Amino acid sequence: MYVIRTLEKYFIKACRQFPVMLVTGARQVGKTTFLLHLSKKNQTYITLDDPLIQNLAKEDPALFLQRYKPPIIIDEIQYAPELLPYIKIEADRQRKNNLFWLTGSQYFHMMQGITESLAGRVGIINLFGLSLQEKKGSGNTVKPFLPQNITNKCKENNLPKLSLKELYYSIWRGSFPAIALNKDIDWNLFYSSYVQTYLQRDVSYLSQVGDITSFMRFLKAAAARTAQLLNISQIAQDADISVNTAKRWMSILIKSGIVYLLEPYYSNVSKRLIKAPKLFFLDTGLCSWLTNWTSPETLEAGAASGAMFETWVISEILKTWQHNGLYPSFYYYRNKDQKEIDLLIVKDGVVYPIEIKKTAAPHKQDIHYASLTRLGVKLGPGIIVCLVEEPIPLSNDIYAIPVSYI
Repeated sequence: MYVIRTLEKYFIKACRQFPVMLVTGARQVGKTTFLLHLSKKNQTYITLDDPLIQNLAKEDPALFLQRYKPPIIIDEIQYAPELLPYIKIEADRQRKNNLFWLTGSQYFHMMQGITESLAGRVGIINLFGLSLQEKKGSGNTVKPFLPQNITNKCKENNLPKLSLKELYYSIWRGSFPAIALNKDIDWNLFYSSYVQTYLQRDVSYLSQVGDITSFMRFLKAAAARTAQLLNISQIAQDADISVNTAKRWMSILIKSGIVYLLEPYYSNVSKRLIKAPKLFFLDTGLCSWLTNWTSPETLEAGAASGAMFETWVISEILKTWQHNGLYPSFYYYRNKDQKEIDLLIVKDGVVYPIEIKKTAAPHKQDIHYASLTRLGVKLGPGIIVCLVEEPIPLSNDIYAIPVSYI
C-alpha cells in the first residue's frame, strides 16, 4: 500500500527546473518507493545494490550510460560516485530537465561530489519517515507548521483526536514505512535488522568505522540523550571511545539522517544564553529500540517518556517544513537561569515560540514567553503542544493545542 507523501508536490515542481533530481534520506524512509510511484513508463529503474551493475557503473560509467539511457532512476548513487561526471556530460548534452532521478544518503563525500560535479544541474530534496498526517492519509494537505497558522485552525476545532495510547504506539512503532504501515512486522526484529544493516552496509562501507561494537555502544549512548544538550564528552565516556572519535561518529549520524541537531537561539543583545545544540533522533522507534523500551506502555510510563514525546514532536514539525521543500530556521532557547523554550521558529523576522509538554493541564507560564521579550525581537503567537483534547486559549498570544494538530 502506497501512502501519499507531502513531498510529492514539491518534487514534481522541482523536476521542471533541473535535469537531475536527488532524493536523500536515511535508509528505509521510502526513497525508492517514492520515486517509483511518481515514475513514468519510459523511465528505467536501476539499483546500484546489484553488484554487477555497481561494478559496471564504477569501472565503465560511459558504457553504463550507453546501456541505461535517460530518463532513468538510479538507486543508491553513493555506491558509484564515478557516474556523476558522466551524468553531468549527458545532462549538458541533452539540455533537458527531468533526465535523472537519483537516491542516496547524505554522506559527506557523496554530497561533496554531487555539489561539485552537478552544480546548477541538480535539485536536492530530503525525505524523512512518515509523518502522522501521512499515516492518516492526508499527506497532500500538510502545510509547514507555524503557530500563526495553527491559531486560525484552532478556531475550526474539527481535527481528529489522538489518544495517549495511540500517540505512544506511534512514537514507539516509529516512522519507517515498512513497520509503521504493517502491524504484522515484528518490532524488535525490524529494528535489530535495521541497525545491523545500517552498521554493516552504510557506516562500515562509507565511513570506515572499524570497531562495530564500540559504534553500537556509541549509538545507544546517543539515543539515551535524545532531547538533551549535546555533550559529546559524556557520550564518548559512556561508549568508551575518544572525544575525537565520538565527534566523527556523531557527524556520521547527522549526515546519514539518523539524528538532528537543534541549534540554540542567541543574539548580541544577550550573552547569557546556552550555546550547545540539542540532540534529537529523527525516528523515535529506532531511538526506543536502542534504549530498550520494549512496548509503548513501558515507554509512556518510563523515565524517557517526556524526552521521547519532545523528540517525536520536533521530528513531526521538521517534516511539515522539509516535505514542503522548505528549510526552516529552527532553534531552541535556554538562558543561564534555565528558562527554556523547546522550539523557536523564525520566519520573516518574527520569532514563534513553541513549548512541548507531556501534560493535559498546561499553563501559559510553561512557555516562558516573557523571557524572549527581553531580547528585543518581534514575537508571534506561541503554542504549547501537549495532551489536551481540545485547543485552549491560555492568553491573547498563547494557545495550548492537541498533538494531533501538528
